[in-house]
Amino acid sequence: MGSMSIVHWIIVLFVVMLLFGPRRLPELAKGMGEAIREFKKAIASNEKEKPQISTEVKKDDEKHS
Repeated sequence: MGSMSIVHWIIVLFVVMLLFGPRRLPELAKGMGEAIREFKKAIASNEKEKPQISTEVKKDDEKHS
């Protein structure tokens, strides 16, 4: 189960073309690109909020202790 060779990629592309057709392929690629971009934004915003969340949890724990 090594990495995929160029032959494997050509077969995958051929199957995708059969399933979606050449007209829908650009729309599909655009949608996937937007989804990946939004996912990366969500991860980045979550990483920025981690210190704030942990600080708030510590404050809340101190109040209840």
